[in-house]
Amino acid sequence: MATKASPQAPPQVMGDNDLGPVRLPVDRETHQYDDWTIGYTKSHILKSVCVKGETCVAGDPDCCELCVYNFALALPHLPDMVFHRNVLRISHASGAQLEFNPLDALKLVRNEKLDLKVACSDEWRESRPEAAQTGDKVKPFDWTFTTEYTGTVNDRFRVEPTEQRIDMFKLMRKEEILFYHNLTLFEDELHDHGISLLSVKVRVMPSGFYVLLRFFLRVDNVLLRSNDTRFHYEKGNDYVLKEFTHREAKVEQLKHIPPALFTNPDHIVDKLPVVRKVNEKLTIIKPE
Repeated sequence: MATKASPQAPPQVMGDNDLGPVRLPVDRETHQYDDWTIGYTKSHILKSVCVKGETCVAGDPDCCELCVYNFALALPHLPDMVFHRNVLRISHASGAQLEFNPLDALKLVRNEKLDLKVACSDEWRESRPEAAQTGDKVKPFDWTFTTEYTGTVNDRFRVEPTEQRIDMFKLMRKEEILFYHNLTLFEDELHDHGISLLSVKVRVMPSGFYVLLRFFLRVDNVLLRSNDTRFHYEKGNDYVLKEFTHREAKVEQLKHIPPALFTNPDHIVDKLPVVRKVNEKLTIIKPE
């Protein structure tokens, strides 16, 4: 049961395509499914300036939220929109837990020179005063915010490679949706030359639950990239299947695809060639 009215779920089964200061209200909701508690927190975007006049100190419990991010990350700039309080958490009664949050995702952005060099990278730099002031120091930075974040898993799961695969056909069967939500973790419009977006969707059905964590990158007229991580739990199992898929293509390789599809991740991702795939099994470690 949910702690408040669930968001209106799609009428059909969801596939990947559906897949001080005054405080703004924080939206929270939880759903109980057998021994699992599935919940999210949702709120406003991270402020772009230190609310304490740049006096925050690393490790100080009173440090403002922006500085917590800046101290934790070695990035010269954050994405335009970081939804720092947006978190999806899936917890088992045994203590096993899956979590999806923007800070852990941004920790995996490469702080090194990016091979991808296009006109908008210079415009991106010029649009950020911090970048312009640091000159060459900002160059070793992946300005697309590409991350291979696959979720945060605690030590109550045993993670190992597996030959088992998520049955996508089973997930496409029409089934009642007990709980559904879609969270954006961060987004950047690359100075109006594309988009860099990390989001996570969760769906709970009588047969189990399904999660899609997707990083999607579109650099207009240059590149399309996606890093999808899927999790599927089937009722009665003591494990969750996990599948990570990296897809990528240069726009010149996609001349057979209508450009109108490029702006919608749900329509274009499956048309990109697979570069790498990793399949894992997350087995719950039961208390002794």
